[in-house]
Amino acid sequence: MPLFKSLEAHPGCRILVWKITEPEAALAHGIALRPQCTERLEGMRSEIHRRGFLSIRHLLAEAGYTDFDLTYDAAGKPHLADGCSISITHSFGFSGIIVSKEAEVGIDIEMQRDKILRIAHKFTPLREYRSLANDEAIIRKLTMVWGAKESIYKVLSTPGLSFLNHIDIDDFDMDSGQSTGTALYQGMRADFRTYFLEFEGYTCAYAIRQ
Repeated sequence: MPLFKSLEAHPGCRILVWKITEPEAALAHGIALRPQCTERLEGMRSEIHRRGFLSIRHLLAEAGYTDFDLTYDAAGKPHLADGCSISITHSFGFSGIIVSKEAEVGIDIEMQRDKILRIAHKFTPLREYRSLANDEAIIRKLTMVWGAKESIYKVLSTPGLSFLNHIDIDDFDMDSGQSTGTALYQGMRADFRTYFLEFEGYTCAYAIRQ
């Protein structure tokens, strides 16, 4: 399938989402990889991961880049050769990137699953969500909060930074599609605007550093 979603999140900030329906061979067609990335791809045992990896390279092409423009630092954070901020995500049937000319950005796509109810205590006080009408609403909101925190973590990429203890997402109305977040860690403070998209049982969250 071609590009699923493309939007200008803010001036100079673009989000691209791919729905991964093609077989691996089709996704590999026309994609040139650096030797390190070829080795990385060949080392992936999961076909889902390989297809996600290749779909990201198609999103890079949509944004005007190739695999040769993308590098990773020691913490695993991606960087573009032209200095623009980039963040990458994929989850089962979707992958996404966010690219910004000015602000630091992060993105995360998650499938909405009841599994999040079992792990919520690891990243947010679950009591804050008891007023929601039902489990479906709780799952939706928890997935948004997780995605926002994951997006912020990707921007900061700091070892020891805890979702539960160091990153806070201000309460929000799900219909608003946005919130604010703050990370406080070892004397550092970072403030973010966070935004949410929902489609086909998935949540896409992205964070823009202020």
